[in-house]
Amino acid sequence: MLNGLWLGFFLVAALTALSRWLLGGEPTVFAAMVESLFAMAKLSVEVMVLLFGTLTLWLGFLRIAEKAGLVEGLARLLGPLFRRLMPEVPEGHPAIGLITLNFAANGLGLDNAATPIGLKAMKALQELNPSSTTASNAQILFLVLNASSLTLLPVTIFMYRAQQGAADPTLVFLPILLATSASTLVGLLSVAFMQRLRLWDPVVLAYLIPGAIALGAFMALLAGLSATALAQLSSLLGNLTLFGLIMLFLVIGWLRKVPVYETFVEGAKEGFDVAKNLLPYLVAMLCAVGVLRASGALEMLLGGIRWVVEGLGWDTRFVDALPTALVKPFSGSAARAMLLETMQSQGVDSFAGRLAATVQGSTETTFYVLAVYFGSVGIQRARHAVGCALLADLAGVLASIAVCYWFFG
Repeated sequence: MLNGLWLGFFLVAALTALSRWLLGGEPTVFAAMVESLFAMAKLSVEVMVLLFGTLTLWLGFLRIAEKAGLVEGLARLLGPLFRRLMPEVPEGHPAIGLITLNFAANGLGLDNAATPIGLKAMKALQELNPSSTTASNAQILFLVLNASSLTLLPVTIFMYRAQQGAADPTLVFLPILLATSASTLVGLLSVAFMQRLRLWDPVVLAYLIPGAIALGAFMALLAGLSATALAQLSSLLGNLTLFGLIMLFLVIGWLRKVPVYETFVEGAKEGFDVAKNLLPYLVAMLCAVGVLRASGALEMLLGGIRWVVEGLGWDTRFVDALPTALVKPFSGSAARAMLLETMQSQGVDSFAGRLAATVQGSTETTFYVLAVYFGSVGIQRARHAVGCALLADLAGVLASIAVCYWFFG
């Protein structure tokens, strides 16, 4: 999938450039494309400098949280809910613990830990699956919720905004939180509808109703604030949550006799290795996206969408952020490249730059997740998993647009 997507970027760019040269008399387009290649390669290295520091720092603190038992505690808290949502999984089965650990890791931003735990959970669910090639209800629910991207602390987005010179990197904290909540809710409701899940079960309601009331009350509070006050509150909560979690990890780790300094260094070493391995992928995708824009192909696509939006009488500022939304279901690295390119071309604190960051933080690489998780256990028939996961993605994109107009419009 990634091979075709990456090659497609270059082929579309080449065809667009040829048409501009032969039909439009613009031979300078090739110089612009070559210049963009080198510019994007340079940008990749600049991004990596901050990425090294950020991943090293964050994975160090997260390792303390793991050793202190915070992730397992969250897993125990969510266990009763998943036992009701997956009735075919026996109580006490290892899959429940692995699923809750996976969601806990995702929520805390432990991406490197979430994927291997998730693959173990999918394998455990496959042991209960009567079919070797068709996804079970439990596997579909797990995958859709995993792909709906509920992330409570989008540290990577903050890092990208900081690298691009944002006045306040955490300004998009609340928009991402609201948009990712919408994505996860739609993913859950769509699977519940398809599988006839009993969401009115007392235990399920005990989890969902307080969360819905809290979110509704929070949004009612936000509705009375001006755009300036919303931005200030988002900044305050983003920074307060980030530093508060760090202090929580450190204090609980110390109370539970975790050697916090040695554990931090252990996690930080892993962060350095993760960041180092990302550079080739970042260079590959950023260069492909840069060539695509320099050829004029991306602008032609956005121009067509903008023309339709103008014809409907809508505001068109959101159109410049759509490249991130369009490629996110296929490739996380391509979406990351689109995000960085949008920040570069439109401005990190422009409406499009903030919206692209919100979309990146509230959607997931649906087809990649499907391929990796189902492929790991030989599932060939996904049933309603694809439709429900894409519906959750669409909800995340639409919620991101709505929330950004509310906060920054």
